[in-house]
Amino acid sequence: MATKPLTWRDLHDAALARLRGADVESPEAEARWLLEHVSGEPGDEVTVSPAPATRRGTIQLDELLERRVAGEPLQYVLGGWAFREHDLLVDARVLIPRPETEVVVEIALGEVERLGERRGRPDPWGGAFTTYAVADLGTGSGAIAIALERALPDAEVWATDASHDALAVARANIAGTGATRVRTAHGHWFDALDESVRGSLLVVVSNPPYIAEGEIESLPAAVIDWEPYGALISGPTGLEAIAEILAAAPEWLAPGGVVVLEHAPHQAEAVVGLALDAGFAEARVEPDLTGRPRVLIARRAR
Repeated sequence: MATKPLTWRDLHDAALARLRGADVESPEAEARWLLEHVSGEPGDEVTVSPAPATRRGTIQLDELLERRVAGEPLQYVLGGWAFREHDLLVDARVLIPRPETEVVVEIALGEVERLGERRGRPDPWGGAFTTYAVADLGTGSGAIAIALERALPDAEVWATDASHDALAVARANIAGTGATRVRTAHGHWFDALDESVRGSLLVVVSNPPYIAEGEIESLPAAVIDWEPYGALISGPTGLEAIAEILAAAPEWLAPGGVVVLEHAPHQAEAVVGLALDAGFAEARVEPDLTGRPRVLIARRAR
């Protein structure tokens, strides 16, 4: 007697059972996303579909589940993740884009508007003409830089990283999203930038490493075992990268320019102090989506 072929619903139910057995945080959502990924069909439909599953989809799903139950983050398993309105390539060469960083972008865009520049979708017929520059230091996947370019039609966006691997991911995402006004550069923080933008950057944005070496053991295994160490760990205090960026930023910013930095909630008082010590005229911290102090805004005097 011929064996009845597995349906997509069968695969979904089996995947859900494996994910539940592995104690992943959101097995129902992950099973749906994985089925959607291997089938190419909307998740809400394919999970209940009585249609026979393809052999290729069955094999691919099994491979992805093996990786996921072994602890690899879902975003790396899927090979991509959404950040604002874009689906970005994401793998172990870069940090996983998170909602906290979307708040960083929104604050940065607000600062650009406050400084008198317009915000809106780029004109597809407008070419790459720009009137000012902003920078995303330590761009990783390019998520921040792309979001800035897509929302600031007159901006030249510099995306820098000390990791060649990270820049390869960023360049792929820049090409995939059509962010033609993003310029990538390899190097350590401001060292990567061209001298032509010294003293003229309107806004500098960064999600730098801000975890202290002593905090490593408190990190989830899915983070410390998989995401790039250098993008997570700053040094003994966790403030090393932030302090370095803030110390150098005033000479790269235009008068009245702003630095917008992501940091840990418990670092709020310290980062404000570092900004004022670096010569910024004012500094404050804004909350993330959960209400925790998360984003430093430091303004250079006009």
